[in-house]
Amino acid sequence: MLYKFKSKAAGDLIMLQANGRRVLEIIGKDTTPGSGDKGIILPAQMAAAIAALQTAVAQEEADQQAALAKALEQQKAPPRFEAIALRQRALPFIEMLRRCEKAGKEIVWGV
Repeated sequence: MLYKFKSKAAGDLIMLQANGRRVLEIIGKDTTPGSGDKGIILPAQMAAAIAALQTAVAQEEADQQAALAKALEQQKAPPRFEAIALRQRALPFIEMLRRCEKAGKEIVWGV
């Protein structure tokens, strides 16, 4: 399954199910099967969604740096992380949120 985020203020944004679900969970949207297949983000919710995504990105990066430091300290091989970080996956969505918030337009998916 794909998530296709649509808005009148920005081009469509398509994400694979796992990535779209993770982004939606970070911003506090329901992702349970059935109810998480459709949804809306209102302009009033967008500032909080942007902040939540930025916090999650910073947390992921801090966790990765801590894991690297711990491995170095213990003289172990550095841990492997996903090839594409949350920062890269979330950036297009954050930009979409900013554009839609500025224009006062909602973002929908599954409709």
